[in-house]
Amino acid sequence: MSSSARLLRALAAGVVLALLAACGAGGPSVRLAGQRYTATTEEARERGLMFVADMPKDHGMLFVYDDAAPRSFWMKNCRIPLDILFFDGEARFVSAHYRVPTCQGGNCPNYPSEGPARYVLELNAGVGQALGLKPGEPLTLPAR
Repeated sequence: MSSSARLLRALAAGVVLALLAACGAGGPSVRLAGQRYTATTEEARERGLMFVADMPKDHGMLFVYDDAAPRSFWMKNCRIPLDILFFDGEARFVSAHYRVPTCQGGNCPNYPSEGPARYVLELNAGVGQALGLKPGEPLTLPAR
């Protein structure tokens, strides 16, 4: 790996970690099945949780799209296994992939929604699964 690639990778990790830390200091939160999760949102959306080594159990990454459409995520360069939860245009649970493994290689599988999704919440592996979500379960979003 070139020195400029290593620098870019380190900067990316630093930005995401700084955003996660900022969320821990009273950042926006979502509620799901009676649980509250501090959610990093738009600022780090493009990079997601790539290169993040760990995340507190009560934190997550919320992706918000302009419309509800089939969504697909992958785990390239993600260092922590995740639960990927998909929600429709009314923020109701559609589907999930639980305990999605990390992927450091070049051929990472995709994890698609089972229907149109406007919101996607990534939580630590097992955290979302433990909620026992049923289709249509509401996600309470941060105030805008």
